Amino acid sequence: MAYRELVRRWHEGVRAADRGHWDAALESFGAIPDPPARICFNMGCVQLLARRPEAALRAFDQTVAKDNSLAVGYFQRGLVYLQLEMFEEALSDYHMAFRHLRQNPFIDYKQLGLRHILYAWEVLYSTAAVQCHLQQWQEATVTLEKAVVWRPERRTAVLDLALERVQDHLLLEPMQVPLGELFRPRKKEVEQLDSKDFLGKPKVISSIIPNDEYIGFEPLRPQKQGFYEPSTDALRDSEAGYHRVLSQYCPEQAQEPVVKGGSLVFVLSRGADGWATAIHDGQKISSGIPLPPAQVPPSRLHVKQKPESPGGENAFASDVSAQVDSKVPGSRGEARPVVLRVRCECTLVLRAGELPALPALRALLRERFGQQAQRGTLSYRHPDGTELGTVSGEEDLGRMWQQLTDGRVTLCCQDLDSHSGRPVLYQMLAQHSYLAQGPGDLEFNKGDVLDILSEVNEDWLEGRCNGKTGIFPKCFATQTGCGAAFL
Repeated sequence: MAYRELVRRWHEGVRAADRGHWDAALESFGAIPDPPARICFNMGCVQLLARRPEAALRAFDQTVAKDNSLAVGYFQRGLVYLQLEMFEEALSDYHMAFRHLRQNPFIDYKQLGLRHILYAWEVLYSTAAVQCHLQQWQEATVTLEKAVVWRPERRTAVLDLALERVQDHLLLEPMQVPLGELFRPRKKEVEQLDSKDFLGKPKVISSIIPNDEYIGFEPLRPQKQGFYEPSTDALRDSEAGYHRVLSQYCPEQAQEPVVKGGSLVFVLSRGADGWATAIHDGQKISSGIPLPPAQVPPSRLHVKQKPESPGGENAFASDVSAQVDSKVPGSRGEARPVVLRVRCECTLVLRAGELPALPALRALLRERFGQQAQRGTLSYRHPDGTELGTVSGEEDLGRMWQQLTDGRVTLCCQDLDSHSGRPVLYQMLAQHSYLAQGPGDLEFNKGDVLDILSEVNEDWLEGRCNGKTGIFPKCFATQTGCGAAFL
């Protein structure tokens, strides 16, 4: 049985006992399979209230069998034995109860759910009561004198009266747990039996529609009682629906609302011009909101490169790159600009077996290209052509010499400051990550700030990001500030 169901039946049994319905209480307790010691104790107490000592004895037998350290269980069973005139068994149980007190003056069972404190002197008093029934008057006197020592604050009025009765050979009435006191489940566990709806149910507070019971974010429209009908206009456009705006948008018309980033808008229609008619905060934005950019970049621009010139034996070529952007008139039938990257090449011949160190190599390059070769970044391409290796020290230079193929190696020198003097037209914020599709592309991640150096054409821009310069599709970024929004 689940613990939740056990607590439920436990609580039902206790409530029935409080109302005096003994059979109902026993039925609830008995419905618990393999009941624990506290439930068995409750059954024994209810049987005592119903004046059924034999049934109570069986219940208390189960109590001490399941928990042989429960002092109050032995205490109550001793009472039942005394009522059944089984004095020897009663005396044994009272001795067991006192032993399980473990030299403590009392045990408070409140933490276990029983609102009763079992005192050591009460156990000794009941022990003396059994000894009186056994005609052991001297032993009863000794037991009561021992109880006086355990009596809290030495209040001995009850015990003094008991001693007088024993001296007169009169019987004593044993102590017991007050009638009606049972082990009860924790209040917090009882409160958690019933499921609670912490969120509650939505309710329309104010609406211009009579008897409006619809809760949502769609524009208001006539409804049937208790039934939501979508408008035919919304169903006419399959792309209509709710969308979240990624960045702030300021419409051109002042009377139209400003749409903040993260807001929800309801798109009514999408135009072929890349703008959508939407409703935000109950107002229609007639001028439209820009649609999100296409995930696939527009057609690639042609990048023409001059083929590498052959070199001689034991030689390598040094490529010093300088990028020049110019609008070149296209061929007939093609009206888009082309980015042309100009590459200057030279060939240096070294003596066989004499490989210069990095300072000497830069000195040779400076003789041909001036200070650009002195401060530029040197790199070389691996034989498989997949990536460039940067030459920043003697160790990198040594690895480069190991890449000689037929006595040749290609060395690139790029001036890092070649774009430092170019003015920045404006800045844009990357709305999507872009992976380079060609050698001249600028790769960036979503959220990067791009410095725009030039506008190649209507679809492509040249920019700088993270120290790199290249071209990228214009639709992957938006100009910073209050100028554009994306759905």
